[in-house]
Amino acid sequence: MSAKMSWGHPALSRRTALQAGAIGLLGLGTNHLDALRTAAAPGHALVGTAKSVIYVFLSGGLAQQDSFDLKPGAPDNIRGEFQPIATRTPGLQICEHLPQLAQRSHLWSLCRSLTHPSNDHSLGHHIMLTGRSDAPVGFNPNKPGPLDWPSIASVGGAMTPSRNNLPPAVVLPDRLVHYSARVIPGQFAGIMGARRDPWLIELSPFSSLGYGAYPEYEFDHQERPNMPRRFKFEAPNLSLPDGVSFGRLDRRVDLVNLIDQQRIELDRGGSTTSFDRHRQTVLSLLTDAKTRQAFDVTKASDADQNRYGRNSFGWSLLMAKRLVEVGVNLIQVNLGNNETWDTHGEAFPHLKDQLFPPTDKALSALLDDLSQSGVLDSTLIVMAGEFGRTPKITHLPQHYKLPGRDHWGAVQTVFFAGGGVKGGRVIGTSDKNGGYPATDPQCPENMAATIYSALGIPDTAAWRDDLDRPHHIYHAEPIRGLV
Repeated sequence: MSAKMSWGHPALSRRTALQAGAIGLLGLGTNHLDALRTAAAPGHALVGTAKSVIYVFLSGGLAQQDSFDLKPGAPDNIRGEFQPIATRTPGLQICEHLPQLAQRSHLWSLCRSLTHPSNDHSLGHHIMLTGRSDAPVGFNPNKPGPLDWPSIASVGGAMTPSRNNLPPAVVLPDRLVHYSARVIPGQFAGIMGARRDPWLIELSPFSSLGYGAYPEYEFDHQERPNMPRRFKFEAPNLSLPDGVSFGRLDRRVDLVNLIDQQRIELDRGGSTTSFDRHRQTVLSLLTDAKTRQAFDVTKASDADQNRYGRNSFGWSLLMAKRLVEVGVNLIQVNLGNNETWDTHGEAFPHLKDQLFPPTDKALSALLDDLSQSGVLDSTLIVMAGEFGRTPKITHLPQHYKLPGRDHWGAVQTVFFAGGGVKGGRVIGTSDKNGGYPATDPQCPENMAATIYSALGIPDTAAWRDDLDRPHHIYHAEPIRGLV
């Protein structure tokens, strides 16, 4: 990597500039594309082993003792109801309700010792979505703020080059929202500026109390009667309006280019660069059949939908796989909104019957597809939540019929696969009760550095704000031993 490598914005080419504004005048059908705010990506060669990263986020917090770090020798009030089962890797056990992942342990590894200081949902989200353990100045748990640390998706999108005119970073299938309607902080660009927000694909806009992989596995933690349900999972409308063929589209773009040329010449600021990149992305989506097909997951073949699952978890991971194939660098997949994995109560039946089955199925199908196509080696998969769960089982009878576990930032297990990760490995351990790291503690900064390193972002890289001040990207080393 050259020491003279530039990490600033590229110059706006004449050909690119001429396309700005084309979509607005064409009147193309682009519902769900309002949030196109991709970063202007620097042109540099990647040095990591991955071309893409899929960050699977489990909003609410997965219990480590009930999933990937069971403690069968602990007392009853810690051990829980689930039994460990052997995986394909000798000596490595996970939960009995993740049988398909157990059969594929040669493809994935675990870090059982990731720790951070917060038990709060909002700050925990911010920590694990940004890879920064410290709260930013003026942090507001009730809404995203302009001084929030930038999300991993925003940094990855800003610091990797766009491929095939596609946004470098995408978040799907919806924003993370609490049932009170407050938007969770940490999922946007924050201090980097809104123009560097990742591209948000709202396939299932959040508007009710439902949890989980709807429609097959939707549930309510408190089992309230008459809970509103979600059924709509709609791919972006990438069709052309009536009467506009692709040939006619080309001619209309040419006409708009001519009309718009003088205006663009008068406005070559950063806003024009961002605006133009959005329009170029829309044109790419409309004119490339493979790219359009990547979004149409609810109309995928029966074989694909049966393997991934006909639910929001399955459709989301199937879309992530297709977006990798067409050249998106970083895809954040939120498996569940409204803090779906927040198992304070009814934890064991809901994990067993509602949460683990669609996750086990969809994630296993993703591993199979990427492995069989030879793409897994160049695609890093990371799965985590905002924190783990308490070692001790608790019961809040005023809200839940059955017990569960509370918030616990002190330790959680993070899942890694692909991108050069060696399968069947365990990095770090938790103590005998699954409450604290016992060996090789890691922090969210290590996890973020692992993602950035896989994408080939140099550890000396920095992004620059509007005053041209550098901001370092790495705040720790990548997790050792994964690759």
